[in-house]
Amino acid sequence: MSHLSREKLNLINRTKKVVGQLEAVQRALEEDVACADLLQRLAAARGSINSLMGELLEDHIRNHMPRKTKSSEEAADDVIEIVRTYLK
Repeated sequence: MSHLSREKLNLINRTKKVVGQLEAVQRALEEDVACADLLQRLAAARGSINSLMGELLEDHIRNHMPRKTKSSEEAADDVIEIVRTYLK
């Protein structure tokens, strides 16, 4: 990845947050926490993962896709392929 150090640090910190949220889910399962609380923790983790994925997809589209070498239709097809690949 070709991120600036500041951006890379931000992505690493966000990833650590996701890991912490998933560890909280695991602890909740081990401690027989109420289903509603468990679902809330899972939803928070999913939101964090989706947000991180969105940011990385945006970066990939903006910085790693060829520009001015394809028609708008070909570029749109590339974006659709990326979204389908990573958001299954």
